[in-house]
Amino acid sequence: MRCCLFSETFWLEISKGNEKNRKAFTKNEHQGTDSRAFLFKALIWGDYGGINKFMKRIAAITMVRNDKFFLHKWVEYYGKHLGKENLFIFFDGLDQEIPDFCQDIYSEKVDKIGSNVVSSDKGRIKFISGQADLLFKKGYDIIIGGDADEYLVVDPKLNVPLKEFLSSLRFKNCVSGLGLDFGQMLGQEYDLTLSKPFLRQRRFAQISTRYTKATVINTPSEWGSGFHRVKGRNFHIIPGLYLMHFGYSDLKIIEERFGDKDKIKQGWSRHINKRKRVIRFVNSLPIRKFETTVKMARKIERVFRPPYAWNKPGLLGLRLMVELPERFENSL
Repeated sequence: MRCCLFSETFWLEISKGNEKNRKAFTKNEHQGTDSRAFLFKALIWGDYGGINKFMKRIAAITMVRNDKFFLHKWVEYYGKHLGKENLFIFFDGLDQEIPDFCQDIYSEKVDKIGSNVVSSDKGRIKFISGQADLLFKKGYDIIIGGDADEYLVVDPKLNVPLKEFLSSLRFKNCVSGLGLDFGQMLGQEYDLTLSKPFLRQRRFAQISTRYTKATVINTPSEWGSGFHRVKGRNFHIIPGLYLMHFGYSDLKIIEERFGDKDKIKQGWSRHINKRKRVIRFVNSLPIRKFETTVKMARKIERVFRPPYAWNKPGLLGLRLMVELPERFENSL
């Protein structure tokens, strides 16, 4: 299946935006020799009235409980790329307090869902899938679902904002970014703060099938628990797109989650302790070259599937650690 209107190579070659490229592609467009360049110019440079016909209406949706820190970054990031009017936040429990930074965003408290990890996950994803269906009925073309500590990022070498990148995709039902689960390089990286971009504070990650999630959909769908798949649908990993997870990238935050009595009561202790492994991995396993490793991982994840879930990616048990290039520093 051909999922993308513009290939990664095409974005890379003509999205630099310098004067030489502009003149060259403007000439091609008027000679009628490259229709893709015409579309690109209309989309990125905004020189043609047809831009609004090409751009898609995109919303982002999440559900949170006791996670103000990462929600703040979620609002900041997706608000910048999609507009705050296109963000939808649901608070799991009437006891939750809606932070001041959510006042200009659709925010709603709902009855607490589930009493343990399994029932909570299943109930929350069913609720979010239903809310996404309602957003499609309101005219949205694409919906990004995910947890508040996960962020969909386009490789900055393509020089294409998230909304434009997603608008350029042709796909049926769902697509995924390659999952990157960030750890903390002890002695080099310190407490995570909202005062600086995350990717200036964290550079080391594990390529993770757990976070190669089907978070982007364009039709009413039934997500599986944790957004890991869309039930009854295949998945497609898009080159140049990454789902970055920061939930366990800071020892202090992990300790605070262990102190969350609500999570302990629901049975999250084992899960949190298990996820802490990424910090150990980035500090003990070889750090590989980013470009070649993500390309290899993407190919493996596309081909190999777990026998118990054909529509989830597999990585043959490989533990691949990478260091992000400096170009990502201001992306998130």
